[in-house]
Amino acid sequence: MLSACSISLAQGGGKAEPLRIEFKQGTTSTTVNGKVRGTEEAEYVLAAKKGQKLIIKLISVPRRSSVFDLKAPENADLGLEYDANYNYNRILPKTGDYLITVVRPTKSPGTSSYKLFVNVR
Repeated sequence: MLSACSISLAQGGGKAEPLRIEFKQGTTSTTVNGKVRGTEEAEYVLAAKKGQKLIIKLISVPRRSSVFDLKAPENADLGLEYDANYNYNRILPKTGDYLITVVRPTKSPGTSSYKLFVNVR
């Protein structure tokens, strides 16, 4: 479960701070629900350690109407395609904050509702 419930969305002006994903004591996973409209982005930051396994699963309505990107600490690229990620299941290469950005893969008008499942072991 998250300790905060607001979502960071980039909307026609400034950019809000990403929402920090934190797990309740004794748990290793959480689900974040959100919506992105048009060209909005929802950003989340997650602290993790080198060698931990990160599992991310994104489910959206309409189907595949949201995708995510993941950046390692210091904005390091993890080799993901920005517009085609629905799942991630890998060992992390660095300790620090990982940035997850959820967007719609199209610039056409519309809204996508999503569930972002995050697990760190």
